[in-house]
Amino acid sequence: MIKEDILFDLATFYKVFSDETRLKILFVLLDHAYCVGEIVEKTQVSQSAVSHQLRTLRQLNLVKVKKEGKEVYYQLSDHHIAIILEYGLNHINERGKENEKED
Repeated sequence: MIKEDILFDLATFYKVFSDETRLKILFVLLDHAYCVGEIVEKTQVSQSAVSHQLRTLRQLNLVKVKKEGKEVYYQLSDHHIAIILEYGLNHINERGKENEKED
């Protein structure tokens, strides 16, 4: 059996994906690093909401910071985050196709 502290960390990790704003931000960061203003523009979410969610994503090690001069850019921490998003999206899309066949 998996240790309780590992299960707790895993549950906390997956909770991150339960927020639409966080998902929007993660999908924006899939292919490129962006500063807060660019993320705001691409997600159409307020700057305060983006900043708040980026803080959460950083705390849980899904997003990391890259500084270039005075600019701060955010990017995915590693390729595993992209894989999780891709698998989740594939699962949802396949489920939708199965439901279409039933109709």
